[in-house]
Amino acid sequence: MAFGGIVLLGAMSPGPDFAVVVRRSAISGRGHGMAAAVGIAVGVSAWVVAAATGIAALMAASAAAFTVVKVVGAAYLLYLGVRSLRAALGGGGALELDTAAAVRRGPWAAFAEGLLTNVLNPKAALFFVALVPQFVSSGAGMGETLVLSAVALAGTVAWFLLVAGVVGTLRKVFARPGVRRAVDGLTGAALIGLGIRLATVTRP
Repeated sequence: MAFGGIVLLGAMSPGPDFAVVVRRSAISGRGHGMAAAVGIAVGVSAWVVAAATGIAALMAASAAAFTVVKVVGAAYLLYLGVRSLRAALGGGGALELDTAAAVRRGPWAAFAEGLLTNVLNPKAALFFVALVPQFVSSGAGMGETLVLSAVALAGTVAWFLLVAGVVGTLRKVFARPGVRRAVDGLTGAALIGLGIRLATVTRP
């Protein structure tokens, strides 16, 4: 319960994961937001396993590996942010969720966006490297690791599904051109700011 509570508090803190779920839910609908939420939760559970097995610690300790993940992660956030700002400046356009192509590609694209946003964040590695060893006993087997991973997955997905559900319920409001431009602009600026901040992160 303690581990799950800490992970949940981490998920609730404002960051790129939150920005991605809010934008996907507001612009593309509840289903896409939930797909992004599941992608983020899968990324979190992967970090738990990586931290428990020492992989994340190796990445955090290696200057080269840390820098690569940091640069790629920052570039991805900047890409998402610039794309959002371009959508805001371009007026947003009509929603395309009802087209067959959007139905096929949309949820998977949202899932991948959530997953990449999380796994390309070296700050997540540092967070779980510091957290997981406090809850994994010496010589713990894969079973204990998988339990913690499942707890992290459940807590994270529950929170972001709630966010996606609330924002998705208000989709008619967010579908208005002016509101949509505002969402694109605000989330774009937030993602760019987070990308710049991530690019300046140094190993402790």
